[in-house]
Order: sequence, then C-alpha cells, then structure tokens
Amino acid sequence: MKGTHNIKEQLAANGFSIMENVFTPEEMNLMLQAIETVDSNKPSFRKTTDLFAIRQLLKEVPLLSTLVFNTNLNTVIASVFGEDYFLVKSIYFDKPAQSNWFVAYHQDLTISVDRKLEIAGFGPWTVKQDQFAVQPPLDILQSNFTIRIHLDDTDENNGALKVIPGSHLKGIYRPETIDWSMETATTCNVPKGGIMIMKPLLLHASNRTTSHSKRRVIHLEFSNRSLVAPLQWSEKESLYALQNHSLD
Repeated sequence: MKGTHNIKEQLAANGFSIMENVFTPEEMNLMLQAIETVDSNKPSFRKTTDLFAIRQLLKEVPLLSTLVFNTNLNTVIASVFGEDYFLVKSIYFDKPAQSNWFVAYHQDLTISVDRKLEIAGFGPWTVKQDQFAVQPPLDILQSNFTIRIHLDDTDENNGALKVIPGSHLKGIYRPETIDWSMETATTCNVPKGGIMIMKPLLLHASNRTTSHSKRRVIHLEFSNRSLVAPLQWSEKESLYALQNHSLD
C-alpha cells in the first residue's frame, strides 16, 4: 500500500486516491459469501435487471463489519483522517455484466438522516426507500469522505468511476456548468481488493458496462461532524463498534 502521506496529498489536490491490496482474495470471498446469504426481499434491497443494491448494508449484513474493517483499512482511516470519524452510510452496488445503467456527472450532496426537520442551512430534502436525505451545509460535505471497496477488477469497460480531479475544491459545482475546455476527466481503475477514497464534492460519473465483467462495490461514507439536534445521522456507528463487532 502507498504511504498515508501520499494519500493525504492526493485527496487535498485531486479529491481522490486509489490504494491496492487493502484486502486479500480470501477476505473478498468472505464478504461476497456474507452478502449472498442474506434475504434480498427487504425494502432496503433494490433489484432490477441493471442493478442490485443494498442500502444500510452493515445493518442488513452485520457479518461484514469485521471483514470490512480489517487492519489495513483501520490503519488508513486512523492515519489519514484521525480517530474522530464515524460511519454514516453503507451501500452495496452490483452492476451486472450486461448492465446498461450509467450515472451522469454529479457530486454526492446529500446525507442520510433520521427525520425531516426545517433547519436553517439544510435542504432540499428527498425520501428514498423510507430513508430521509438532505443537503447539509457545505462545511459538513467538505469534512466528509467516502471509501469504495472494490470486490472486482474495475476499469473503463465495466463501470469504473470517471472523475474531474480538483473539482471538490470548487464548492457546489453544477454539472451543466462544467467547462470542458478547462477540465479533464480521469478514469479510476481499481483492482480487486483495492479501495478508492474520495471526497463527496468530487464530480464523478459512471459509464454503462461494455464488457462481461461484474462491478461490485461496497460504498462507505464517514463524518466527524455532529448535526443540529434533534436531527441525527440515520446510520451513525462508531468505528470501534464496527471493528469489534460480535458475531454472537
């Protein structure tokens, strides 16, 4: 794995960093086995011909917690971001081999919360599968980060993220205002067992799948910010609890 100093520099300048070999093939297989054993008929599961997704993943598949938060990932989080961060969202995405699903350029501007309240600086609001989401004040988004764990080799042929380096430094950056004479897109190829760390304000997109390869990703979001009471993060979980999750 690359040094954490390099990760900090890349995140600050570009808004993302890629690390290889964070997880072993055995750990990858155990994660996939855990996901495949759960009942997929719950409201938090989304199944179409193009996508299989699980929201609130670590609540639905608690066995994953100790597999995901292995020594390597724990070291990266502590070294790059410090001890005060906690998990605020977990999602599993499976882009099937024949998927025609694509995502246009966007920033991740919303957070998942436990209720809808009229609070200054929070809005607009949405509800997806009984989950409240809201755009928070900009400083919360600027402090958050995302880790994407890649369960398959991912490249431009099976839906690897395309990003605009440095776009996280421009605040709310509407896709329709992108000046392509000034911006350059980068495809983030990530090998199986690797991770991509990114800032939520980084503009990113995903193409349709053109190969016969799956693209399965565990998407984790982290924050170190408290919300305005009584508003709470809907999936808040301390890293200590996740790292020491009991299987009893």
